[in-house]
Order: sequence, then structure tokens, then C-alpha cells
Amino acid sequence: MSPPDNGPSEAVSVLIADDQALVRAGFRSILEAQPGISVVGEAADGRNAVDIALKRRPSVVLMDIQMPDVDGLEATRRILAEDDHETAVLMLTTFDLNEYVYDALRAGASGFLLKDVVPEDLIAAVRVVARGDGLIAPTLTKRLIEQFIRTAPPSTPPAELADLTPREVEVLTMVARGLSNSEIAADLVLSEATVKTHVKHVLAKLGVRDRVQAVVFAYESGLVAPGS
Repeated sequence: MSPPDNGPSEAVSVLIADDQALVRAGFRSILEAQPGISVVGEAADGRNAVDIALKRRPSVVLMDIQMPDVDGLEATRRILAEDDHETAVLMLTTFDLNEYVYDALRAGASGFLLKDVVPEDLIAAVRVVARGDGLIAPTLTKRLIEQFIRTAPPSTPPAELADLTPREVEVLTMVARGLSNSEIAADLVLSEATVKTHVKHVLAKLGVRDRVQAVVFAYESGLVAPGS
């Protein structure tokens, strides 16, 4: 469900946070070989990751979930609580488990990939989240929806929904169902540029950083039900 990688459009700075030195070295080697991507720091634990991220404001943090001192989920919460949508967090883990996917997205992560991701997909993922989109590994999508099924929607819709126009609600619903901008444009007989503008307004009004967070909001608010 990740958008295609169209190559670098602007410089992307990356912080690699993982407690395994070989993993950090491998990711650095892969990323620094790419035009337009630079690695601006490494962290072996969550506390150090937070300190470096808030100091250097990288475009993307590659964040391992299980790290000493402060784990990746808590580090993500701390970074995004202090960061004004400047940094996106891409979670990496060896564990394909429901609670990690859901908790990572609830913490504000823009993407979630397993550590066995091939280099090409890792590079594409970094560029995707750096430009403000989000992605989840296809193998994890079903588990994410299953988690939403177990999460009852609130009895009263969130106030943010009232701030959306009918067209914006329509667009949000279609985003939550997995449609791309081009598919939404075709379905609503709009230009793709107009759809992009609607999506931008939806994100701003909901106070979320990307499409993934908008999808989380849509399901948790009860706007969209799994299987609908």
C-alpha cells in the first residue's frame, strides 16, 4: 500500500536508532549510497535517539522498537511530542505482532516495516515518509485492521470531524479504505491536484501528520468500520 518511489526530490536526513551496531552499519551503508539521502546520526538506545532527534531534526528516524533504557515506542512518543511535524518515524522490528503495529501507529509513527525488508523497499520507504506520506508493510495490514475490529468506536464522534466539510469527510473515508489520490480523483470526478488539496486540509484539521495517522483517526472515530 506504499506509494511508488519516484526518486529523490529534496535532501532527506536520517537518524538510525537500533541497539545492534551491525544493523546500524548496514542501514547506513544502504542509505548513504543513495543520492539525496544522508545519515546524520546513530543511536543505540531510545534515550539517545530522542536527544539526537530533537537536536538535529532529521527528516526520518529509523526506529527499532525493542531497545534498552527507553524503547522505540516511548522514544517515538517523546520525539513527536516535541517535534512540529518536522520529523517522521519509520518503525523497524523483527517482530510481526499486532500490538507492535497498533502501538507504533498510536505513538505517531508514519510507517512500519519488518527488519528483513529488502534494500530497495527500505530506500523507498524512507523517501515515502519523508515526503509526508505513510506506509505499512502489506503483511501487517490485515493485523492492523483486526486490531481496529477489537477497538470499539467512541459513543460521541470526535469534535475534529465537525470541522471537516462534507467533501473532506468523503475524501477521508476513501483514504481510510485504501484508495490512492488518483483513484479518489477518478471516483469523485475531480483533478488529482484537487484531491491532494482536500487531503492536505483533512490532515491539518485533524492535526495528524500523514495519511496513516488519518486512517487511524477514521477507524478509531467510527467513521469507517473494518470490512466496510
